[in-house]
Amino acid sequence: MKTLVIAIGGNSLIQDAHHQSVSDQYAAVVETVRHITDLLERGYRVVITHGNGPQVGFILLRSEHSRGILHQVPLDSIVADTQGALGYQIQQALENEFRRRRLSRSVATIVTQTLVDRKDPAFARPSKPIGEFYSPDQAEERRRVDKWQMVEDAGRGWRRVVPSPQPVRIVESEVIRHLAAGGYIVIAAGGGGIPVVADEKGLLSGVAAVIDKDLASAVLAAQIGADILVISTAVEKAFLRFGTPDQMAIDTMTAAEARRHIAEGHFAPGSMLPKVEACVHFVEKGGGTAVITCPACLSAALDGRTGTRVTR
Repeated sequence: MKTLVIAIGGNSLIQDAHHQSVSDQYAAVVETVRHITDLLERGYRVVITHGNGPQVGFILLRSEHSRGILHQVPLDSIVADTQGALGYQIQQALENEFRRRRLSRSVATIVTQTLVDRKDPAFARPSKPIGEFYSPDQAEERRRVDKWQMVEDAGRGWRRVVPSPQPVRIVESEVIRHLAAGGYIVIAAGGGGIPVVADEKGLLSGVAAVIDKDLASAVLAAQIGADILVISTAVEKAFLRFGTPDQMAIDTMTAAEARRHIAEGHFAPGSMLPKVEACVHFVEKGGGTAVITCPACLSAALDGRTGTRVTR
């Protein structure tokens, strides 16, 4: 029986600007878990990870509007909050789908920490914009009062930036591995995991940072010995020269070929690039195969009939 780690994006849970409510997000989750349940019926063990970018943004906005009334919520706590809320939605949608199909399976959501190196260069160069846009005066106040790092964002206003360090290790990986081996469907590493650093005694503490969820999923997949990493996204395959008249779909590429395509600039930062990088990390760390595809194509992609496969 093969173990899959399936990474679903936080943006994929929001259809458009008119469907952002919690109930709208749940409806999107229901559609996604139908495809995942198909894989369970085929005998795969499944660990699900998920993004949380838009959901973190919503909480930051609420926190901003309650400024002066309630305390500010630290970013690591916000990641934990979204892990619980989105995990709850995915878990409930799966359990309801199991009842409809008369499957006897159990689901567990794990609040997951991701260890990062406190000396990671990203901490010296925060670059990940989060939250809303501010005027110059508001940005200066956030710098002075909250010690935030602020940058001007393409003429749209000023935004807070935080580090995006590389994930080193998923702290709860052994728990996740044991649950998956025992037949449980596990939801873990939401939003890339809660970023934590260790002191000289190994004691952990949260930090204000954002971890790429695809790369964290690859680290988790390698740690638990998963056979396949699946990056679920909005497109059926990755492309060379995407968006141009001569774009070409990629069916299969080795890790070395993927690195060459990355160097040639074929994959957009913040979009397909981190997905391909995650696939390369997984296979180079001893994983079997990584697949990039859309939720509706999961079964076909695992059969080799569509999707982009990355191999060692």
